[in-house]
Amino acid sequence: MSKFFTYLGTRTFRKNLLIAFISVFALLLIIFYSLNFYTRHGEGLPVPKLKGLAVEDAIQLLESKGFRYQVDSVYLIDKDPGTVVEQDPDANTNVKINRTIYLTIITRLAPEIDFPDIDGKTFLEARSILNNYGLKLGDTSYISDVARDVVLGIHVKGRTLSTNQQVPKGSKIDLVLGDGMGASEVDIPNLLGLNLNEARLSLLGSSLQLGNVTYEGMVIDTVGARVIKQLPALSDTLSKVSIGSSVDVILSDQNQLP
Repeated sequence: MSKFFTYLGTRTFRKNLLIAFISVFALLLIIFYSLNFYTRHGEGLPVPKLKGLAVEDAIQLLESKGFRYQVDSVYLIDKDPGTVVEQDPDANTNVKINRTIYLTIITRLAPEIDFPDIDGKTFLEARSILNNYGLKLGDTSYISDVARDVVLGIHVKGRTLSTNQQVPKGSKIDLVLGDGMGASEVDIPNLLGLNLNEARLSLLGSSLQLGNVTYEGMVIDTVGARVIKQLPALSDTLSKVSIGSSVDVILSDQNQLP
């Protein structure tokens, strides 16, 4: 052990130790400069801003600067097809030549979806369902029907659309709704030969009212009396009246009917 400590104090040991330090330092310098040269530290180009450009313009710009690229696509409503919406790395990031730039663009072809069941739904329900399915509400029109603001017809680009039919996502859907008023005119029922109660029920079923009731001749049995005339009367020129109109009737004892 004493010889070892004695050796540590010799000139030979100090010389060898110095050589070892110099060798390690030189090796580290070589490694550092070699890596620096290999990776071209500090050299590169800033990534151009590509968001908002058409994909053709973005690709042309990348190729002119020596970048490679990879394109992926997504579908977004209200975005122009073929437009770059994301890029990686971000704009102005300093990268090396030949670096791959990843682009996300809006697809030019909308995916097909099964049309949801909105027939008979209220307008608010239908609008919510269309929004959830990525569809747009187009024009709305109304037809005469007792159902108010209820979907009675569905159209896309002028053609009728039914549940589960394939339609491009983002399509504008036109709706036909009921106005809650129904038909403005109804057919006049034929009341001839009916008793008063039957005539009243027939008018009620046609959304009409019983007007003046008169009797012709001597009527002993009013319950059994039958309608012999009605005003307005059915004719070749008159077959409909407005909803809620009154119809007058003239009754006669059935014993006096011809």
